[in-house]
Amino acid sequence: MKTFMGPDFLLDSEPAKILYESAKDMPICDYHCHIDPQEIAQDKRYSNITAVWLGGDHYKWRLLRANGFSEAEVTGARYSDPRGLFKRFVKTLPQAVGNPIYHWSYLELLRYFDVPAPVSEEGADALYDLLNQKLETLTVRQIINKSNVAVICTTDDPADTLKWHDFLAGDSSFKTQVLPAFRPDKAMAIDKPDFTEYIVKLESASGSSIGTFDDLAKALEKRIDFFASKGCRASDHALEAGVFALATPAELDLILEKALNGKPISALETEKHKTALLAVLAKKYHDLGWGMQIHFGCRRNNNTRLFRLVGADTGFDSMNNDGGVQKMSQFLDYCDSSGGLPRTILYSLNPGDSEALVTIAGCFNADAECPGKVQIGSAWWFLDSKAGMEKQLLDFSNGTLLANFNGMLTDSRSFLSYARHEYFRRILCNFVGGLVESGQAYPDLDQLSEMIKDICFRNVMRYFGFKEKA
Repeated sequence: MKTFMGPDFLLDSEPAKILYESAKDMPICDYHCHIDPQEIAQDKRYSNITAVWLGGDHYKWRLLRANGFSEAEVTGARYSDPRGLFKRFVKTLPQAVGNPIYHWSYLELLRYFDVPAPVSEEGADALYDLLNQKLETLTVRQIINKSNVAVICTTDDPADTLKWHDFLAGDSSFKTQVLPAFRPDKAMAIDKPDFTEYIVKLESASGSSIGTFDDLAKALEKRIDFFASKGCRASDHALEAGVFALATPAELDLILEKALNGKPISALETEKHKTALLAVLAKKYHDLGWGMQIHFGCRRNNNTRLFRLVGADTGFDSMNNDGGVQKMSQFLDYCDSSGGLPRTILYSLNPGDSEALVTIAGCFNADAECPGKVQIGSAWWFLDSKAGMEKQLLDFSNGTLLANFNGMLTDSRSFLSYARHEYFRRILCNFVGGLVESGQAYPDLDQLSEMIKDICFRNVMRYFGFKEKA
């Protein structure tokens, strides 16, 4: 029987163990996350372990709710009762066997605080005090350095000033490169009640007046140029499902006019606006050599009562089985036919979309300017479990070249989430090592080790054109 969280954790063969030696010390390129660049710039120091371990982690909040704790005892206790919230999670964690958060949490305790498993409800008070003591000498930048992170791409609205990115770019004492990523969701969400308010904000940031669809497109293109001047090489888009509905310029102007006048927008009108705007942006990304990421297949804010109480991104989202994969294929073809298809990574939250997306992606790699130009992304959100990662690796390798895969990202608001890269790397090495062990892959471990290094770090650096900070 293996030791829990021991050196061979998740590594079931000798080839897997050898390959992991090549993976474990590779730097991290976190090309999509939701951490706050201000906290990095100011080198935030957390007041207690709850703030850094549980404060913004809705994965863990869902487990607490599943264990019968009230919302007041979960999100309501983040600031008012940090010790109590910590103790409730420590009580819950041993019950989470089989859940990826069980592994993540123990990895976080071990890698950042040198606390081995297990934890127990009886020892929660003493553990809380011990972790707080260790946290006194652990800042945000020290967590990043300890994680060996070379590049971080935050998620930034087009109207953002990027002042904290400017600060970090000029700070030679911090070796991690922190870059913005362009996230224009609010400009696409024409059906949302705050759309008009956002357009006013975008007008101010771009120095433009927005009255037509072309005005909106040009305002965003100006902001893309601004982001590019700050080192941005990546965009990201969140869609509930793939979109493809074409419209004439006159239709697009009319839809925008209705929205700006506060009139209701139909689902078809919304899709037409999103399709047209995404296509315009994709062409701009292509011309700049950026990579475009599209996340879809998520149904957000399922629980209306709790959404009104605690807001978005608090653990009330779910998989959406209407991924619109066919429409995504049509959209890619539309961009490709016009010469405006950028490097594209597709993430669906529905695991049933994975195989179809691999085959679709393979249709758009002819005459590409880089290997794996269009590909599926890492197992995302509810799928970044052991089983989800293994399925993603199997689907990717079945349908295309695993060696071109861009690897893992955190997609997280927690600085401790870099432990998930270790989790992924162990699963990756076990997957490839298992093929060797079973005679399904030629046992050239030197060649396979180079492939592992590519997947862990080098591929994504080449794909987006990132450079490590001098």
